[in-house]
Amino acid sequence: MARIPGFSNRPKQAALPIDFLIVGGGIAGFACAIALRRVGHRVLVLEKDATFPPISGPCRMPPNLSKILYHWGLQDELSKIGVVSGAINICLQSTGELLGKHIWDEEVLRETRGEFIFAHIGDLRRLLYDTAVAVGANVRLGARVNTVNPDAQTVTLSTGELLKADVIVGCDGPSGITRQVLLIEQEEYDDEVPINMSMYCTTIPKTLIMKDPQLKELYDHKIPTMYTWFGDKHAVLGIPLGGRNPAFGLCAYGPQDKYEGSWDEPAPLPGLRGMLESSESRLLRLSKLATNTVCVHVDGKAPLEDWVDGFMVVMGAAVHPMPPGSIQECALTVEDGAVLAKLFSHLHCKDQIKSFLWAFQDLRQPRCAAVHRKEAGIIHYMTAEPGEFQSARDDMMRAKQQAGVGILDATGDLEETPEWVEIKEVFGYDAEDDADNWWVEWGLLRERARTNSSDSHMGEVAGTKNLFSDVQIV
Repeated sequence: MARIPGFSNRPKQAALPIDFLIVGGGIAGFACAIALRRVGHRVLVLEKDATFPPISGPCRMPPNLSKILYHWGLQDELSKIGVVSGAINICLQSTGELLGKHIWDEEVLRETRGEFIFAHIGDLRRLLYDTAVAVGANVRLGARVNTVNPDAQTVTLSTGELLKADVIVGCDGPSGITRQVLLIEQEEYDDEVPINMSMYCTTIPKTLIMKDPQLKELYDHKIPTMYTWFGDKHAVLGIPLGGRNPAFGLCAYGPQDKYEGSWDEPAPLPGLRGMLESSESRLLRLSKLATNTVCVHVDGKAPLEDWVDGFMVVMGAAVHPMPPGSIQECALTVEDGAVLAKLFSHLHCKDQIKSFLWAFQDLRQPRCAAVHRKEAGIIHYMTAEPGEFQSARDDMMRAKQQAGVGILDATGDLEETPEWVEIKEVFGYDAEDDADNWWVEWGLLRERARTNSSDSHMGEVAGTKNLFSDVQIV
């Protein structure tokens, strides 16, 4: 196969390559496939849709996501589909008043080893798909999974075809079959942070925006700038997008309405325009330029208690769904795949499989739960109703702007914002380093204990090669 940029220095290869069957070909599934192929395992991805849906919304990639893709050698490819953002403007949704600005500090970003990148989510999915195929993953589109048997390590397709693997990985989202299999064995948590909102999402071509003198100012910055509008039970994110089709993405939050749908189904435009009807003039003009939209429910659903059943592990939105439109929505799913692959790079016998699956849950569950709480909290922060909290929030930002301080900076006796806490605690996280640290601190100890008791399965080879492409990464 052709050499993939950035893959020349291969990571540690698993002594025992095994077969992984990934259910779901979204961001989570293709990222997991890339990560597992990088360490030498065989991978089959099953995606129910025969083609990728044409509707695409904005995707914000924070430093904890972009650093992984950079490490995988995809920096040049990302530059073709994304815009590196350097700033954020926060306004009031009703009047357009600028509460404050923030320019990301270069030193802070260097410490995170990543960048803020904005792209069409469809472009990111296509990039991960192309990369997964290029590094040797076998992908079957139009393959709908009807049943999963975690103990027998099998899945059955809608055609009746039976497939078997050493490990099944569920990446099929909150309505997917692998989550339903887990729920048979456990009860789903109640919502930790009730939200009960709707979010409309659309993208508007930059060419249309630049023809409007009032909207043109959204691009009148030396560095690409994101906009956030705070409203009464409402909020809007405005995101400049790159790629072959530059656009301005909108994510509009408001009280739940009757048009709730899904990412794959268009919603009526009157729903989007109704959500923005009490907004400042720029948002009204943007809503009139929109030609399509989707609407999804924002429910604050909490992560599941258990992510492992037999030889199946479930990851991404299937077990820890983030509020739609949140900056960590894609990031955590890619982190999941990176961590799983790092753990399985140490595989040398099949006796280790279940312990690695549970180690994955132990590593990922606390972080995902903490990030979920932060993301749900940020939506509440943006959509606060008029009152003491909202007034104090706005006054704090005005004070920072008057003092010439970035709105996300913590200075003196000014309160630290939830967004700044996220920068320090979330964006600086390195998923692969976390997995490496677990191996040094706990994995080696477990291996010594296991080796002392039995090593009868050393060198055991994986079965079911007929289903998987055994391609070497060069």
